[in-house]
Amino acid sequence: MSEPILTSNDLLARFQLLDAFLLEHQTLWRPRPFHHLQLPWESELPALARWLRGRTLEQAEASHGSPWELDAPAPFRQLAEQARALGTVGELPITALDERPSAFAVDVPGRKLEQIQAFANHLQFTQAPRHWLDWCSGKGHLGRWLSHGGQQLTCLEYDPALVESGQAMSARLRLNAAHLQQDVLAPDCSERLLAEHTPVALHACGELHVRLLQLASRKGCEQLAVAPCCYNRIAGMHYQPLSDAAKASRLILSRDDLGLPLSETVTAGARVRRQRDQSMAWRLAFDLLQRRLRGIDQYLPTPSLSSDWFSKPFAAFCRDLAALREVPPPGDQDWAALEASGWQRLAAVRNLELLRNLFRRPLEIWLLLDRALYLHERGYEIRLGTFCDYRLSPRNLLLLAERDEVAHRSCG
Repeated sequence: MSEPILTSNDLLARFQLLDAFLLEHQTLWRPRPFHHLQLPWESELPALARWLRGRTLEQAEASHGSPWELDAPAPFRQLAEQARALGTVGELPITALDERPSAFAVDVPGRKLEQIQAFANHLQFTQAPRHWLDWCSGKGHLGRWLSHGGQQLTCLEYDPALVESGQAMSARLRLNAAHLQQDVLAPDCSERLLAEHTPVALHACGELHVRLLQLASRKGCEQLAVAPCCYNRIAGMHYQPLSDAAKASRLILSRDDLGLPLSETVTAGARVRRQRDQSMAWRLAFDLLQRRLRGIDQYLPTPSLSSDWFSKPFAAFCRDLAALREVPPPGDQDWAALEASGWQRLAAVRNLELLRNLFRRPLEIWLLLDRALYLHERGYEIRLGTFCDYRLSPRNLLLLAERDEVAHRSCG
């Protein structure tokens, strides 16, 4: 039996269950294994800690997609079952769309095209949209796909080069489309959004999609569809709740906490995974080194590094990174042993992350329900569910909102 989607009547009850679950177990999901030689919860759950630390990197990778199947010491299985129940929502109904001419797929990367098609196939409103607004549109691929039926299209994008390219593509397809250069966080963006618009946002990051929810509800848009992404892309250091329920919660989320739902990388290829593993193992090895060199047993953040850093010998990597972070010069080291320690730590980190990652989807649903409740408080009927398989995109949750009076009027 398939899982049901969430509707307006379900939002608050699910939110409160998730809120209690996340609060009760925050000592398990807040600390990042990458930053600690020993996690605070390991002394409380020694059997589980030993079991996880005894596994290989390959075993961790194999368990990544289905951690609830692990026969790990308590309370892992119980937590996994709770997390799976609270973090599961059903697929939104599919709406059959007219076939698009092949020209609409030109210059759209394959995975992006599949995501656009899936998003479009799950948009179901009681009234047919008349004027689409593609928010943070890039070249406007999503908006063009949706406006094939003859509706007007407005695309808002910050990058002028993407605006120009998108306008040229729409002109070639003879679409009634306006591509506008716009910083959606700027005060004048309010003038771009009209009540007649049906705004859509596919993987708009953090404050960008929050801004859309705020403006669309304020301007009286009758319907909108948002698939959020990158909840940690916020200006402040802590999350600012939107809904009354989230504002009343005792759960205070840091920007670091907000990165937890984004830690899934199912779309990465084998080469990318190898590069990621090397980067993490070398950083973990350097972390051991810098603790000794500084005489401070504390994680030292390192900046994002280009791929060139990982094509040099490991010893040169450590020396250059020590200079970059103003750590005392490492001198002579047993570099082979240090690098091996980094790979050993990576295996432990990946396995310890299996416990933390149980809370990844529950936290994402908590954040999305905060957005849904915010809109519901402003008169929208809500449907929330998935629009594609997580292997196509881990960010596969879609929020559909429609003004209460519109939905009721169509049923009268």
